[in-house]
Amino acid sequence: MGKETEKKGEAFDLRSFGQSYAVNYQFHASGPKVVKSYRLTTLLERYVDILWEPGSHKSNVRAFISELDEILLGQAFEAFTDEMVDRLIGDLRKRGNSNATINRKMAALSKLLRKAFKMGEIHSLPEFRRQKEKAGRIRFLEFEEEDRLFSAIRAKDELYYALCVFLVDTGARLGEGIGLRWNDLHENRATFWITKSGKSRTVPLTPRAIEAIEAQTGAVEGPFASVDQQRFRWIWNAAKAEVGLGTDDDVVPHVLRHTCASRLVRGGIDIRRVQMWLGHQTLQMTMRYAHLASHDLDVCLPILLRRP
Repeated sequence: MGKETEKKGEAFDLRSFGQSYAVNYQFHASGPKVVKSYRLTTLLERYVDILWEPGSHKSNVRAFISELDEILLGQAFEAFTDEMVDRLIGDLRKRGNSNATINRKMAALSKLLRKAFKMGEIHSLPEFRRQKEKAGRIRFLEFEEEDRLFSAIRAKDELYYALCVFLVDTGARLGEGIGLRWNDLHENRATFWITKSGKSRTVPLTPRAIEAIEAQTGAVEGPFASVDQQRFRWIWNAAKAEVGLGTDDDVVPHVLRHTCASRLVRGGIDIRRVQMWLGHQTLQMTMRYAHLASHDLDVCLPILLRRP
């Protein structure tokens, strides 16, 4: 390695020595300065446990960053440029990613790079511009669909049936339901501490949600702490296929949260209270359900009626 590394300004790659960064010797009047360049996957392993809680979202982040690193061909960098962001977005579009999916992947990248910048690993940050997303259709379960699906799930596993009841009546995310602990339950209310927004919230429980919890009294940490997400999703998919919903890609466990929100809005609950119930950071997130409050416009009808 000796003679090659003595050349002025020449970089060499240490990945063959089990490292994931390059070292560049830059010569100045004061002597050589060592500058390290990092791959995205290297930064991810360094900060993933600090930035993201355990769960499915963390697994998704790993997949996102690995894909972006692959697009960049494992390129090591000292600064992440706007050109690199454009390259990633362009390639993701060619792969068929929607703007919503691109935004999720760029959000993970932005969070990782901000941390690396704060820690002095990279010396500049690119500009991230949110891609315009189309207002997609929100799928929710009608009562009859819920009855059929839940019945099929119950025939396979009582615990997972109870979890579904709890999720649809509280609007909790799957991870929030599994993360619920006995100390989080007081006076027929559930408090969710570990949330996507980072802010805790407390919601009252329906009688059947209380029954679902009480049925798990023997559980040690929390009513649904023993739920295995992979097995739960397998049972969910098997049950929905049995009841004729197998071809509906929108009927995933998260549909229970949408169902809770839709029932609140259609039942006349004002949008601000729905925001508080769901724990949305912004009202814009909750406004996706606002169109379901169709009866709010009925007061306009008399104005439009022509009198004979």
